[in-house]
Amino acid sequence: TQQHGDDPETHHHLGFCPALLFVVVVDGRHQEHPLAGHLEPANLNDDGHRLHHEDAADDDEKEFLLGADCRGAERAADVPLSLSVLGAEALDAARLTQADDLAMRIPNLRFSATVGENTPIFALRGVSMSDYSLNQSSPVATYYDEVYKGNFAFLGVTMYDLERVEVLRGPQGTLYGKNTTAGAINITSRAPSFTPEGRVEATFGNLGFIQAKGSISGPLIDDKLAVRLAASATSRRGTVYNVTTRTRINEQENIGFKAQLLLKATDTLNLTLAGDYNRQDPECCAQIYYKTGSTQRPLNRQYAALAAAQGYAVPS
Repeated sequence: TQQHGDDPETHHHLGFCPALLFVVVVDGRHQEHPLAGHLEPANLNDDGHRLHHEDAADDDEKEFLLGADCRGAERAADVPLSLSVLGAEALDAARLTQADDLAMRIPNLRFSATVGENTPIFALRGVSMSDYSLNQSSPVATYYDEVYKGNFAFLGVTMYDLERVEVLRGPQGTLYGKNTTAGAINITSRAPSFTPEGRVEATFGNLGFIQAKGSISGPLIDDKLAVRLAASATSRRGTVYNVTTRTRINEQENIGFKAQLLLKATDTLNLTLAGDYNRQDPECCAQIYYKTGSTQRPLNRQYAALAAAQGYAVPS
């Protein structure tokens, strides 16, 4: 377990809570798996003791019970798996603006931008995907506020107004279903607050980079209904100049909005209604020719021979 930025005593992970029961009845006899957890066993008498096979309704009955794991809040330090957490303070200090930036802060997490800028394909512990079709799902599953983002094209959104980011290494299929053979990334937004609060942030940089982010939260009905609104806008001039069209490409042009309503229905039940909108409209995406290198193919299959055979020359 690795902690980043905040006190592990105050970090809570919402992805692991073992409570597994595995009971098998073979020839009328119950056998408990060593991982037996907190579910009620089958075939109990009035005293709460397990019935012997001769007391069961059907001696030949084969029974299989599997209890589901739960997702509860735990201290990250108590979670028995490899986990990295970035809290709100660490996220603000690191100036993370998009999902690509996570690779600079999380060990073992890498990304490639094969499809285009700000469209990350994550690799965790070296496990990733080699098929970049838009209908493929990465083995590193990503969740925004518990919503699965199965397509990596959905990951190119601006990261703002976040409570924490959790990265779980290793297969997470028990809790998160298929396509989590490498791990899972949980990105959690700040929740609505019953205490009025607000924040505004502006960032300027080279290439005409401008980013503005802000949020506001407070009660609509005291101790009953709260709202949170957040927005972000990013603009940056392109890094490549097209001499033919006389325009700059590979720019950034993103805008996003979030809205949340929190209803405190009872002392033990909170209901949240959330929605978000993100739009990317950059002049994108250019690839730059740098040089070619030799491979282990025969000489007639090398780039120089293939280009000469087709009469091809690099435009610029």
